[in-house]
Amino acid sequence: MTDPDDHARIAQQFIEAIPHARALGMRVEEIGAGRATISMPWAEHLVGDPRTGVIHGGVVSALMDTCCGAAVMAHPTNPRSTATIDLRIDYMRAATPGQRITARAECYHMTRSVAFLRAVALDEDEANPVAAATGAFTAER
Repeated sequence: MTDPDDHARIAQQFIEAIPHARALGMRVEEIGAGRATISMPWAEHLVGDPRTGVIHGGVVSALMDTCCGAAVMAHPTNPRSTATIDLRIDYMRAATPGQRITARAECYHMTRSVAFLRAVALDEDEANPVAAATGAFTAER
């Protein structure tokens, strides 16, 4: 059995190897057993509308996609790799300017080759999600 600290270290190394994840400042907060939590800081260069200071929706989708992929890789069946098949994101509100954004994903069903996930993106108002997602990812063994 793999130590949870090893999962987190490996996941952070994986994220640091992905150029866009590194550029967005993503950080693994928690990972294991088909679940992942990844966050990123608010940054001015990630703003979609300079008048409001709101993070661009594409940045939120990149965070959620990366978090879902990490959750697949942390599944107890130990997939060797994963790729996004489909990811549907519902944006519920703008993230609050200046606040860190956190994505949480869970793999709720796994077949021999496909993982099914749910995810949410939050800022500091955790009772009021920024976005929710459902997706399907390959799970190569």
